[in-house]
Amino acid sequence: MTTQQIQQAPTEWPGSLPEFIVFQTLIRFGKDPVLDFSFQTAVHGGRLEKGGLVIDFMFINPPDLAINVQGGFFHYEQGSPVIARDRMARAQLAGDGIQLIFVDEQDILEDAEGIVRDALRYIDRSVLGGGA
Repeated sequence: MTTQQIQQAPTEWPGSLPEFIVFQTLIRFGKDPVLDFSFQTAVHGGRLEKGGLVIDFMFINPPDLAINVQGGFFHYEQGSPVIARDRMARAQLAGDGIQLIFVDEQDILEDAEGIVRDALRYIDRSVLGGGA
């Protein structure tokens, strides 16, 4: 199933379409959603409203990797407070020895396999990562 074939996430999916595409791509790459990673993991106290984080993809294998999908509107167009929060999330996880890779929503919609493959190699091509 290519990115172009995925037009919408199932109604029961708790996240966005780009998050669903990343989830499906990880599975196609042989990652198991129980053994290798979890989706929407609460870290440092849980939801942002409680001062904690929710990480889109937290990996068990490898244990030092996390991936967050950056939506164009929610993560970039809402301005510097949201961008600062994302950078703080990266710093908090780095303190735990975890590298947080951001993947931009538009990149996922255009080239999910390439973007996810790079993320699994700790390559951040996102706007926040300096890649776009």
